[in-house]
Amino acid sequence: MSSQEALRDLPARQAEAEQPASSGRSWLAVESAGHHFLFPLTEAGEIFPIVPLMPVPHAQPWFLGVANLRGHLHGVVDLGRFLGLVAPDPVREPTMLVAFNAALDVNAALRVDRLAGLRGEADFSLERDVDAAAPAFVGQRLLDAGGRVWQEIHLAALVRHEAFLRIVG
Repeated sequence: MSSQEALRDLPARQAEAEQPASSGRSWLAVESAGHHFLFPLTEAGEIFPIVPLMPVPHAQPWFLGVANLRGHLHGVVDLGRFLGLVAPDPVREPTMLVAFNAALDVNAALRVDRLAGLRGEADFSLERDVDAAAPAFVGQRLLDAGGRVWQEIHLAALVRHEAFLRIVG
């Protein structure tokens, strides 16, 4: 199996492997702009190395352009910029693209700085429940054994969020 095939199939393989062992939630862990995020595994799609992007005129600064991912055009959003986070290093190499699960019916991908593996409920303790003022796509804040804070991002809610849909400023 090539490394591209391995990246493409990672969420599906891991979901299958975790199914019998745990009925709890599981996430794809990523890092962006120096912060840690968790995407529900059922909402994350294929993972791609960064590819050439076609810029879109008059787009928001966080909308990086359009990419051809496996023969389909996907809008690419820089997660750190969209969330208004300041990156410690503007270059932030290497980068990956995490596409949305096909079931969400949106051709989009999030640019993240690094994949941090798969996580399950047993890996975390609750740091804070969802803030009532937070956007609908923001989930719980969880704390791992190393003391790092991870923010859950609900991709299904993100694709319906008004600001995410407004790519032209």
